[in-house]
Amino acid sequence: MSRKKQDTHLEDQQERLPYRLKDSFLASPEFALFKRLEELLERRYVICPKVALNDLFNILRPNENVHFFNNFFRKHVDFLLCEPEDMTPVYGVELLKPVTRKELRSSDQFMQDLFVSVGLPLVQVPSAGDYELADLVNRFQWAVVKLDESAQMREHVSEDSVPLCPECGLMMVLRIVRDGPGEGKKYYGCINAPTCKGMVPIG
Repeated sequence: MSRKKQDTHLEDQQERLPYRLKDSFLASPEFALFKRLEELLERRYVICPKVALNDLFNILRPNENVHFFNNFFRKHVDFLLCEPEDMTPVYGVELLKPVTRKELRSSDQFMQDLFVSVGLPLVQVPSAGDYELADLVNRFQWAVVKLDESAQMREHVSEDSVPLCPECGLMMVLRIVRDGPGEGKKYYGCINAPTCKGMVPIG
């Protein structure tokens, strides 16, 4: 096919299909973090951008747990770090958009609970124009610490004894008060927080 015919063919397709390529696959804060991760990891892991959550996680008894599917349908984790030998997931990395209060937004809290529940550390990084390597190292370490804390808490609680939310009946997850008078205390919070305020104290 001649070049002129190819151009005409492409023009015809463009007229028929309403698609256009975006200017950039990654937004500026995402690309800046991607470059820092490359520098930090030195090819230790494969960095996969924008991985759909339903490609990463399965839901037990999907017919009974439609609510949980709706929580992550059409959502993604910003970066997934995988072992190069077999693409086993090792870390999730999520950019946090600015918030006006100390607490995580409900979507950010859900992501944290989701990853912790399957034993995968999630590194949450505030969105910025540039990122300090030392800060990223601390955030990776903190993500592992949070996962270890959750595992230790679960050792003392069997799955059968995890309560359902007294407000809405959904699953509850173990959490720790991060600030205020009860700082450091453990409790069960509804997985649908902050939409649902249900909580059960421990001890």
